[in-house]
Amino acid sequence: MAEGRGNRQHPRNLQGVLQMAVEAGSASDGPAPPEPMTQERLEFLRGALAEVCKGQMDEVEQMKQCLDVLNRDERREGEEEEEEEDEREEALEMLSELCENLDNARDLMKLGGLDLCMSRCLCHSEAGIRWRAAQLIASCAQNMPEVQFYLLNQGALLTLLQLTDHDANSTVRVKALYAVSCLVREQDVGLRDFLSHDGFSVLMRGMQSDSEKLRTKSAFLLLNLLSSHPEHKDTVLSMGMVQQLVSVLRSPHSSVHEHVLGALCCLVEDSPRGVSDCRDPSLGLEELLNQRVQDLRGQEESQEELEFCERLRVACFQGQPLEDSGMDR
Repeated sequence: MAEGRGNRQHPRNLQGVLQMAVEAGSASDGPAPPEPMTQERLEFLRGALAEVCKGQMDEVEQMKQCLDVLNRDERREGEEEEEEEDEREEALEMLSELCENLDNARDLMKLGGLDLCMSRCLCHSEAGIRWRAAQLIASCAQNMPEVQFYLLNQGALLTLLQLTDHDANSTVRVKALYAVSCLVREQDVGLRDFLSHDGFSVLMRGMQSDSEKLRTKSAFLLLNLLSSHPEHKDTVLSMGMVQQLVSVLRSPHSSVHEHVLGALCCLVEDSPRGVSDCRDPSLGLEELLNQRVQDLRGQEESQEELEFCERLRVACFQGQPLEDSGMDR
């Protein structure tokens, strides 16, 4: 019996737990449990299991209703048109919430919802529709390789990069970049697409944006990609990224600076070219780092930024090699 218990498949969700409980209560073979399950308890568990199954079906129906809203022809005018846009925005928000459940994200893909989102919503004239569509794609793609591959095969990454780079609405750009990150982080196929579409240049321009959120998210994704894929640092250096990053450091201090300094540390690690770029006298980086170290000392909330400053200063201006920083975060 012990061996049988060891080989038992453990339930992976509430439905599985309830199913196991029902089966245990109705099993006729094997030793009887110390307290046999009453018929009333057994009926309760069966009812609960039916409710779980019904709830899952209800969510699929909700998604279908949302897709019906998004599929409507846009023929209204005036106040009716505004009401219609509100309905579309609510439908996209509902889908994003439902698709935090990975099963729902997969079902939405099978229902054609992602195709509809890309063909009609990402390119919509209303910014509120565009950014909610990008948010939905991010919700579906996060931690779901099956959905990621599907979106990449449908060309979603190029559209999202274009929105990040050119959309007039800052919220659309931020949400689109978030969706990009869900498709390229720890996803080799996505990263190859990202490189083929000159994604690092999009991040460079994002760090020069007027939007604080876009600057921060662009710098964070750059740091993440360089930490995870140091083999691409020469590509980034050839774009003049060091000069651009130092320019960002000269802007008023903000949370983006920590990620920028981390990216610079990645670019100089085991890279004579990276070190040489940082030592360019016209950048004045050594003086900037010395001042930043003085400003940050004693500030507990800035310890990681201070560490990046000191490591970069040692690597570029004190002749000592930069050791492995362990920055895969």
